[in-house]
Amino acid sequence: MRRLLLFDIDGTLISGGPAKEAFHQALVETFGTAGDIEVHDFAGKTDPQIARELLVQAGVAAPAIDSGLPTLFERYLGHLEARLPGRPVRVLEGVVALLDALSTDAAVGLGLLTGNHVRGAALKLRSAGIQDRFMMGSFGSDHEERDALPAIALVRAHETWGVRFDPSDVWVIGDTPRDVQCGRKERMKTLGVATGRYGADHLQAAGADRVVPDLRDTEAVTELLLA
Repeated sequence: MRRLLLFDIDGTLISGGPAKEAFHQALVETFGTAGDIEVHDFAGKTDPQIARELLVQAGVAAPAIDSGLPTLFERYLGHLEARLPGRPVRVLEGVVALLDALSTDAAVGLGLLTGNHVRGAALKLRSAGIQDRFMMGSFGSDHEERDALPAIALVRAHETWGVRFDPSDVWVIGDTPRDVQCGRKERMKTLGVATGRYGADHLQAAGADRVVPDLRDTEAVTELLLA
């Protein structure tokens, strides 16, 4: 195996769904407030980071946040699972064809690098019908700081395939500057995908090695990632 590809989820592979609504309800039930959730920037952050930022802004003390986070995520995941059948996520154009193409190469490992809680990621990918495409991943439930997730992914990849990937053989694929920045921190290659709220110029300014408008050109994206 010679190449590891780590995909972000929201805005890169999928869009839509009821996650924000479920998160809002769980915050209110657990802490009595969701803070300024309607205007808060979620992009590229981990679920625990988002929760902490909202709660700190709302005046919740750090010890109360720390003690309440496990309950928050149990409630969030329950609300998310209950809502997804009625409001499934949407797979972005080109994603299925790209995963099909990449999966044919036995030298390529497909994984996830996402701020989602591991169980939230599974629920979303199951809703999208692509839950079986990824053998491993690093998640927001592993560490609150996104910059810590690439190193965790390398450990998981070694546990999964028995390969110690050099960072130069790893691509981080995501739609936000934070995806790019976390990959660069570990000297991994980064592919910015302008399918989220950030345009190509923002992703280039963040230092992405390459930027594409979307994942619809299967041949070109596959060639780029596997060259």
